[in-house]
Amino acid sequence: MTTRKKKSTKKNLVIVESPAKARTLGRILGKNYELKASLGHVRDLPRSKLGVDVDNGFSPEYVVPRAKSKIAKELRDASKNASTIFLATDPDREGEAISWHLVEVMQNAKTPYRRVVFHEITEEAITNAFKHSRDIDMQLVNAQQARRVLDRLVGYKLSPLLWKKVRRGLSAGRVQSVAVRIIVDREREIEQFIPVEYWSIEADLSKKVNGNGKEPFRALLVGLAGEKKLDIPDQEHADIINEELKQAAYGVNTIKTKKVTRQPAPPFITSTLQQEASRRLRFSAAQTMTLAQQLYEGLPIGDEGSVGLITYMRTDSTRVARSAVVEAREYIEKKYGKDYVPPHARSFARAVKGAQEAHEAIRPTRIKREPSQLKKYLNNNQYRLYDLIWKRMVASQMAAAIYDNTTVDIDSLCKNSKKTYLFRASDSVNRFPGFTKLYIEQKDEEEEEKLSRLPSLAKGDPLNLIELYPEQHFTQPPLRFTEATLIKMLEQYGIGRPSTYAPTLSTIQEREYVIKNGNYFQPSELGFVVNDLVSEYFPEIVDIKFTAKMEDELDDIAGEKRDWVGVVRDFYTPFEKDLAKATESLERVKLPDEVTEEMCPNCGKPMVIKTGRFGKFLACSGYPECKTTRSYQIKTGVECPECGSELIEKVNKKKKKFYGCSNYPDCTFATNYKPLKQKCSKCEGLTTTFRQNYARCIKCGNRDKLQE
Repeated sequence: MTTRKKKSTKKNLVIVESPAKARTLGRILGKNYELKASLGHVRDLPRSKLGVDVDNGFSPEYVVPRAKSKIAKELRDASKNASTIFLATDPDREGEAISWHLVEVMQNAKTPYRRVVFHEITEEAITNAFKHSRDIDMQLVNAQQARRVLDRLVGYKLSPLLWKKVRRGLSAGRVQSVAVRIIVDREREIEQFIPVEYWSIEADLSKKVNGNGKEPFRALLVGLAGEKKLDIPDQEHADIINEELKQAAYGVNTIKTKKVTRQPAPPFITSTLQQEASRRLRFSAAQTMTLAQQLYEGLPIGDEGSVGLITYMRTDSTRVARSAVVEAREYIEKKYGKDYVPPHARSFARAVKGAQEAHEAIRPTRIKREPSQLKKYLNNNQYRLYDLIWKRMVASQMAAAIYDNTTVDIDSLCKNSKKTYLFRASDSVNRFPGFTKLYIEQKDEEEEEKLSRLPSLAKGDPLNLIELYPEQHFTQPPLRFTEATLIKMLEQYGIGRPSTYAPTLSTIQEREYVIKNGNYFQPSELGFVVNDLVSEYFPEIVDIKFTAKMEDELDDIAGEKRDWVGVVRDFYTPFEKDLAKATESLERVKLPDEVTEEMCPNCGKPMVIKTGRFGKFLACSGYPECKTTRSYQIKTGVECPECGSELIEKVNKKKKKFYGCSNYPDCTFATNYKPLKQKCSKCEGLTTTFRQNYARCIKCGNRDKLQE
């Protein structure tokens, strides 16, 4: 009698960061794989102490946070019953570090571990990744470890100093300190800017046809004939020139028409996606990355189940897989015709310093999934971001747009002064739309080119003067930074990497170093004070070139060119000396109190905002004679729909903003959306912000246009 060998029931264990990613992978991998989510990092430096042994090679002390102890135990238990453990965390340094921490936490030497890396969650990419699994790349882990240790040293050494010398609750960080400095420096440029007056003169002209004017167009005075430029500093000079021009004879001097091709922008990388989403959709960098993460990890799409819709969203490479290019070109030909497909597939040169070419640009996983087909499965913001990513990718493989750009130089011969002034008019005619049929990239601070539809003109044609338009101008200070332009600046100087832009912008606002005035960043009084303090005592921390050099050194660690401990030591040795010097000589900085419109109920003096151990509170400006205090509330001026008390801004335990009744706990009304004074047009109910330009009623759901 033969005994049959019992078939093993062990499955492969796959660990990812999120449940959504686990669901999408599970659908692709099938029943022989068990999927678990680590929910991010399972180990980190302790919050209660420095956690870095600066005297012994900067050895980090990692702990499993209490909130992650249950997950860590579940992963350990699951690993014991697995045939192989596949670590499928994100394809970047942080993902590599998470995989390494998972191995350290599970501590199960009997079960083999393999690292799998993919940049899109599709069946083809996953199958290929599991075929080419590898060991954990310790150089990537060490690069991330160096970043974590450096940031901990700066944060935990500088922050107590700021607490002691400025106020409690403050923090400092390598990248955030540079971001604040950039905003502060720009604000001081604006404050010191002295406007200079200048004038321009435009003319409405027309072609003479049988002695009569026809088809008027506008031209700009650009100088004297034969000279490059004409400065008109004030109204006196403008009036003199204007009087001369009234008596002048006008005629066409030269006409130049040039064929110009305009090429499409490359597909998105992290920074350009955040910039364009800010400009077009008014999304914050953090909001953009949250939505992109959802699109990458997978969303349920009808009968297909959970599907990854875009490639990995933390990338600084514009490279695109050949298969995606082929699919895009086939789609373009079918949708728009052969004329819209360039003769050769487009490839885009690496534009970002330190870009990881193993990565791809951000693109749809399938071009054939048109945004309109997915709209019913996505929420509005998911759809808008997917639509943006899809259009940018498809447009990048479309033919160039072709324009005929015409420039006409016009002589204005003044009879009395014998001067000849030069006017110029420009026109641009689109001869072939190319990629612009689908998508045109927006620009920051783009100067509007003055174009005028030109009539048919020839050299020597006499022109009629219809009207002159002298106009006063003043030079303008540089604009404050928006999220888009600040990210562009950080990227330009090599400060931070794709994963750091969004958290950096969130942190400097949460710490109240900067505030948003409309879409523009402005430093707060606190931001000025902290920046000046750090700049004086720790100049390298806020030095743009030094911070960019540090990013290069982290890249060198990943590329096996530098040892991570040496990089940290080179930074810490001078930093420690600066810290000792600051501790000895720095005096306490007193921030001016912010005066409110609220009056003290006991003495009638204005109440001011102060910050204590538990955050902000109101105190009487008459202190110490009057010691009246009360809780700090950000008022909305909107009545609670349930009890009529005022709604105020609050923050929950997770530091998320919401709006609740000031009569709490007697009234428990609350909403996550900002309440508006605007009433619902249908039922007069309370409305809250909804999308960019709409108000939504919380009672009947009606949506109205947002009133100014």
